[in-house]
Parts: sequence; C-alpha cells; structure tokens
Amino acid sequence: MEIIISIPDEFVAQLIRAGQAPSRAALEALGLEAYRERRMTGYQVRTLLDIPSRFELDALLKEHKIEKYKFEDFEHDLATIEESDGGPKAERPAS
Repeated sequence: MEIIISIPDEFVAQLIRAGQAPSRAALEALGLEAYRERRMTGYQVRTLLDIPSRFELDALLKEHKIEKYKFEDFEHDLATIEESDGGPKAERPAS
C-alpha cells in the first residue's frame, strides 16, 4: 500500500530529524505507535522497518522512549503468579 501525506513546511523540522528520509520517518512513526498500542509485535515492527536484530529494535525503542515492559505487564504477571500459587501469600509480620 502506498500512502501520500502532505506536511506543511513549518512543521517539517519538528516532525522529521535532520538527514532522515521523510518516508522512513512516517513509517517508523506508524510502526512504533502500533507497537506502543500493542497492535504489532516486536517481530512485526522489525519486519516492517527492515531491522535485522532485536537489539537494534531495542535501541530504536529506547531512542523513542518506548518501554517494552510496562506497569500493566507487571500487574498481569503478578496476577498470573498469584493464580498459579493458589492465591496471594500471607503478609510478612513487621520486623
């Protein structure tokens, strides 16, 4: 699919880093937002952006301040552990 967008000249410098191809910037923005919203997996983003390794994807995510493991992930993991252990553990007595 080909998508054509028009960006007013006054916003180009704010939206596209110096030296980056506009089409690449747009493709990265779409892919990274889909990843952030969990509509695409890391593998799919790597394929879309032609990134050869997960380490390079991790660097790109870090550059764009996208966390791979969020608080919601922690809560989900904690709930799963509690379910598999038969419920929450008793609280420790105060020292």
